[in-house]
Amino acid sequence: MAQQEKDDASEQPGRSLTMSRAMVEAIAHEMREDDEVFYMGEDVADYGGIFDSTEGLLEEFGRDRIMDVPISETAYIGAAVGAAQEGMRPIAELMFVDFFGVAMDQIYNQLAKNTYMSGGSINVPMVLTAAVGGTYNDAAQHSQTLYGTFAHLPGMKVVVPSTAYDAKGLMHNAIRDDDPVVYMFHKRLMGIGWLPAPDGPKTGVPEDDYTIPFGSADVKREGSDVTVVTLGLHVHRALEAAADLADDGLDVEVVDLRTLVPLDTDTIRDSVAKTGHLVVVDEDYRSYGVTGEIIASVAEAGLDDLEGVERVALPDVPIPYARPMEDEVVPGTDDIAAAVRAVRGDE
Repeated sequence: MAQQEKDDASEQPGRSLTMSRAMVEAIAHEMREDDEVFYMGEDVADYGGIFDSTEGLLEEFGRDRIMDVPISETAYIGAAVGAAQEGMRPIAELMFVDFFGVAMDQIYNQLAKNTYMSGGSINVPMVLTAAVGGTYNDAAQHSQTLYGTFAHLPGMKVVVPSTAYDAKGLMHNAIRDDDPVVYMFHKRLMGIGWLPAPDGPKTGVPEDDYTIPFGSADVKREGSDVTVVTLGLHVHRALEAAADLADDGLDVEVVDLRTLVPLDTDTIRDSVAKTGHLVVVDEDYRSYGVTGEIIASVAEAGLDDLEGVERVALPDVPIPYARPMEDEVVPGTDDIAAAVRAVRGDE
C-alpha cells in the first residue's frame, strides 16, 4: 500500500502542494460532494485560518458552511458534536491543541463516548482539527504536541500527517469516517509564508480524491541497521538525520506512523525485526506517552533479535519561550542522530 501511494504521488510532476493546500483541497472536495459537511472555528472564515487551514473556502462555500465562532471552545465544539449526532459532518478547528482543556468535557465525555453510551444508536461523524507543535517561540500555552493525550482516551481516531500527499488522503478519510477523528497538523509543516517548512512536506498530490486508510504506517526511508519510528515534523528531522548517518555507514529506516489510533504495530514490528534496533522520536512529552507505547508494543511482540532501544522526546517541562531554550528541549536532527549511534553502541 505504501509503495503504491508513493508511486501515485510521483506521477504528479509539476503539481506540488503545501500541506495546507492539500488539506483545503480535500475539504473542498468533500463539501462539494456532501452538503452536510461544514467547517467551524476561530478565524477560519475571513482570515482563512491562522495556519491557512481554510484559505479560500469562504469564497466558494459562504458563511453558512465556513463559520467563524466566538472564542468559546466549549460552545462551538459542543455544537459540532450535536450537529454530528444529528447526521451532519462538521469539522471543528481547535486553533491550538493547548486549548483542549477548556473543552475537555465536550471532547472526551461527549465526542469520544456518545456512540458507546448510546449503545451504538448514534454516530458522531466529526473531525476535530488542531494545530500542534513548537519551534516558533510561542511559549508554553501555544507550543505543545499532545498526540499522546488524545490517543490515550478511547473513542477517537488520531491522525498526524507529515506530507501534503498524506494530509490530503487522510483528510478525505477523516471526513468520510462515521466515528470521531482528531486530525492534528504541525504548524511547521503547513507551508505558510511566515513559518517556513523544512524540505519534504511539500509533495506531489493527485488532483483526484483518494484516501489513505487509518492504521497504515508508511516506510518513508528503507534501511537495514536501525528503525526510527516517528510522526509529524520529526519524520523530516529523522530523514535528515538518516541522510547524515549514511555518510558514516549507518543505514536507517524511517517509519512514519501517520495515525496513532489505530496504530500500525505490524509495520513497526516488521521493521524492528529486520534492523534489530529501535529509536522512537516524538515531540510530545516523554513520560506516559507515545515513545513508551511504541516501545511496549515491540517488547510485547517478544522479538528475539531486538538488541537496543532508545527514545527521543520532549522533556517533562513547560516549553520555554526563549528561542535557545526551546531549541534545547524540542528534539532536533542531532538528537536523533545521537540516539541512533547510541542504540548501535557507537556512543
